[in-house]
Amino acid sequence: MGPGRQGTQRGRRAVRPLLALLVVGAILVGGVAVLWNLQRQLIYFPDASPVPPAGEAIDGARTVGLETADGLDLEAWFVPPPTDGRARGMAVLIAPGNGGNRLGRAGIAEDLRAVGFAVLLLDYRGYGGNPGSPSEEGLAADADAAVTALTGLGYPPERTLYLGESLGTGVVAALQARTPPAGVVLRSPFPDLASVGAHVYPWLPVRLLLRDRFPVTEHLRGSSVPVTVIHGTADAVVPSGLSAEVARTVPVLVEEVVLPGVGHNDPQMYGAPVVAAVTRLADRVA
Repeated sequence: MGPGRQGTQRGRRAVRPLLALLVVGAILVGGVAVLWNLQRQLIYFPDASPVPPAGEAIDGARTVGLETADGLDLEAWFVPPPTDGRARGMAVLIAPGNGGNRLGRAGIAEDLRAVGFAVLLLDYRGYGGNPGSPSEEGLAADADAAVTALTGLGYPPERTLYLGESLGTGVVAALQARTPPAGVVLRSPFPDLASVGAHVYPWLPVRLLLRDRFPVTEHLRGSSVPVTVIHGTADAVVPSGLSAEVARTVPVLVEEVVLPGVGHNDPQMYGAPVVAAVTRLADRVA
């Protein structure tokens, strides 16, 4: 009886680690499944609140409709250029980051108009009262619709600068490959979204899980479009080193603007340094 009991006890001791591994494995698989299904909620943070009429937010602005290829009717704001002789004959298409809505970009639109630009403030699907839910494919369709709208307003791509902000750099990098503009400004860009995800979630296999990838450098690699890169050294969302990597890989880099001590959402990222960089790029491509 003694040896039998000892064998049973050894068997139980052998089973326990196996059960523990199975439990841990089940938890990990379940966690990965949850992250796979919920990852877009960790990427996109839309402010879906209705926005006021364009003219109430920005003097002289008006709402324009965007018809996407997949059947959505979106709204954007068009800010016409000044009428006192400062107009440049160029427009800036602003592709925002992953948060807020167009009301939060009214200030930079006014600043760009003050130096002679027309501006289209894009809001993606799901943002600012627009229908739909954001995804990489969906944002691409929204950007295409914005270019079509600007062309109808008298600003074809060759007279337009694309200004991408954070996640919007992924949108405009892909857009310039489909429809080349006069120039592109990338504010806080990343080589691809997985690079940012690996920074924020270093314990996750981000590159295996990510559905929306926004490969910025891949889209820019063979481009002949002039590009300006802007980034802050205190950026805790998109590390400055990632933006510098983008600048190193751009074939036609006009300028790399480094803002010492500036973070991802600091006022400078929506103000004078960005407006000045856009102006310099416009002067260069003109």
